[in-house]
Amino acid sequence: MSEPMQILSTDDCWQRLRDHEFGRLAYHLTDEVHIVPVNYASDGSRILLRTIEGSKLLGVVMHGDVAFEIDEVDDDSETAWSVIGRGRARILEGRAAVDADNLRLRPWLGDERHVVVEIALTEVSGRQFRLSRPWRQLLPEQH
Repeated sequence: MSEPMQILSTDDCWQRLRDHEFGRLAYHLTDEVHIVPVNYASDGSRILLRTIEGSKLLGVVMHGDVAFEIDEVDDDSETAWSVIGRGRARILEGRAAVDADNLRLRPWLGDERHVVVEIALTEVSGRQFRLSRPWRQLLPEQH
């Protein structure tokens, strides 16, 4: 990567969404925007996650417009990237919810997260960055 910032293609964004399983969900609840970490699965056309009753679920039910983000920093290669999607979230029920198990959608926490949320992304974009962090040489060495 020669340029400090590169736009990722839509296909590359979806590939990264399929390859990873930890992201952040931003949603509305009343007149506030909230952001929470979630584990998820993607089949290349949508994001699926499991949740329990609480503010996240209430926010999705009350206002389905959401944003979703994943990112990664690679200190070895001095690169970072970010993929952001926007779309509509809805609760899946019946057979559609059961089929979510085919996408390695497993909760990371030990509690029972039975509610499956689908995020149909209508917009996906991403960027990759070549990092320039000259201040790092000023940090004490870590052993």
